[in-house]
Amino acid sequence: MNASDQGTGSTSGPKRKDARRNQRTLLDAAAAAFVDAGVEAPVRDIAARAGVGMGTIYRHFPTRADLIIAVYRHQVDACAEAGPALLESSPTPYAALEEWIGLFTDFLVTKHGLAAVLQPDNPQFETLHASFLDRLVPVCDQLLDAAADHGEIRPGYAGIELMRGVGNLCIGAGTDPRYDARRMVALLIAGLRRPAGNGAPAGR
Repeated sequence: MNASDQGTGSTSGPKRKDARRNQRTLLDAAAAAFVDAGVEAPVRDIAARAGVGMGTIYRHFPTRADLIIAVYRHQVDACAEAGPALLESSPTPYAALEEWIGLFTDFLVTKHGLAAVLQPDNPQFETLHASFLDRLVPVCDQLLDAAADHGEIRPGYAGIELMRGVGNLCIGAGTDPRYDARRMVALLIAGLRRPAGNGAPAGR
């Protein structure tokens, strides 16, 4: 490798990192705008939140559908990455599970129209749905297994079962202001706990 090649390599890494960081900032801004105003939030509002020009958004995401799908994937990735991090930082595996399910519930409740891209008549439905399951089900399985191994919940629960249950409890959360999906999900998660004082060992 000659000197000019070395010079090119030394700058490409930081540039790529900056580009990824800038895109994360943009997607975080779009997600926040979608929560506040739905998926039809004006692009100028998203650009203002992200501190970029509207041209930057259109350069990365030529259509609104491109932006919506990118936000969806970004939020799924963030939820997936949170699971192992919570296991490391939480006082117990159950506490990690409880907090992660809260994040998952927030994702389902607050996405305000992102589910529209998951309808079966959308050509990207199968790819997005498979990505959702591939990323999040193993994380939920890991959290459930850790809590069961620690003796905090009953063993034998599968991540896909719990996630479907949470999803069903979140249906209608956006149409009925009297319905508190988070409260119902909290009751569901509390029901996983082993009865107190049953002498269960810390493991399966």
